[in-house]
Amino acid sequence: MKWTDSRDIAIELCDKFPDVDPQTVRFTDLHQWIMELDEFEDDPNHCNEKILEAVIMCWMDEAD
Repeated sequence: MKWTDSRDIAIELCDKFPDVDPQTVRFTDLHQWIMELDEFEDDPNHCNEKILEAVIMCWMDEAD
């Protein structure tokens, strides 16, 4: 997965952290959690706030 795979990242996070409300996650924690996903293979410096917001939005959709 890469930073552009917001939906796939969100699905993985939803599976890994089923009891976490995505609206309460800080971007610093989110970035770290994404970097720790087994399938994630992208440059940590290619992330920005817009990408993290997209992941949060997808995660909220998946959690519902």
